[in-house]
Amino acid sequence: MPGTLQTDLTRAADLLRAATDVTLLAHVRPDADALGSALALGLVLRRRGARVRVSFADPAEPPEGLRGLDTEGLWVPPATLPAGEGLLVVLDTASPARLGALGGRVPAAVAAGVPVLVVDHHATNTRYGTHDVVDGTAEATAVLVLRLIDELGAELDEPVARCLYAGVMTDTSGFRRARPATHHVAARLLAAGVDPDPLTRALVDDHPFAWLPMLGAVLAGARLDPAAAAGRGLVHAVVPAELVATVRLEEVESVIDVVRSTREAEVAAVLKELEPGEWTVSLRAKEAVDVAAAARALGGGGHRLAAGCTVRGTADEVVARIKAALAGVAG
Repeated sequence: MPGTLQTDLTRAADLLRAATDVTLLAHVRPDADALGSALALGLVLRRRGARVRVSFADPAEPPEGLRGLDTEGLWVPPATLPAGEGLLVVLDTASPARLGALGGRVPAAVAAGVPVLVVDHHATNTRYGTHDVVDGTAEATAVLVLRLIDELGAELDEPVARCLYAGVMTDTSGFRRARPATHHVAARLLAAGVDPDPLTRALVDDHPFAWLPMLGAVLAGARLDPAAAAGRGLVHAVVPAELVATVRLEEVESVIDVVRSTREAEVAAVLKELEPGEWTVSLRAKEAVDVAAAARALGGGGHRLAAGCTVRGTADEVVARIKAALAGVAG
């Protein structure tokens, strides 16, 4: 049985305090919360004298908008990871499957007697570590990493705070879904020296011109189904492989933030063909539908109002499956 969150934080801090060689992993196609959390904790551990490396399985390099967070070159390609480490830390990842090709490092570490610390805020987390700091009510994994840093008594300087601010800001949709305590967290990070304007621009508002024609083509094909999601409405759009190839991954992932603004739809879905015939689906809801439950029905997971899954088939087949999953949870 999992202990209380404070007990888990204390045990995790003891583990980190003794660590001398640490690999920190983020999920595939890392967002600001996953990579920012890994880099922030990695910076703190390096300053405590540990050998530290941060990695993820895919893509081949960190997303361009996130590269400025890695101020000390902690990221390494997965091919350069050592055969083992003294401690494996997995962040913002609900199950080992979300690590992609690096998922096998978790059971390998456990089999070798290496502790595995999982730090995550997804309610669907399977608690697969030897040590778990999991809180499905936290707005971001970065919030939990800040609590770990406090448990360690470590300094909250600007590079660490910037990584954490990136995670909190993006996972709360620019603080639109933040609770009062999260604003207090943000105030601490700003007081540590974070300049929010250039950071937010780099993470959210900076796109190459190619984003505009890609977005125009995708939105031209968007469809609204008012009867879907038990009559609450579904808006969906498709980013086929030929459009994915014209922009960075960041631009593809940003489409959902435009589509979700549709007034007539409680739920928004964007299908992204990152591999031929395989669609990575982003699901968002305004307030009334648990899209995490719908995503779980399709083999994915996430949060109540923000979730995702990967589905094979034609775009029309995937949309039909999404509607069926929504019908099962939105009634």
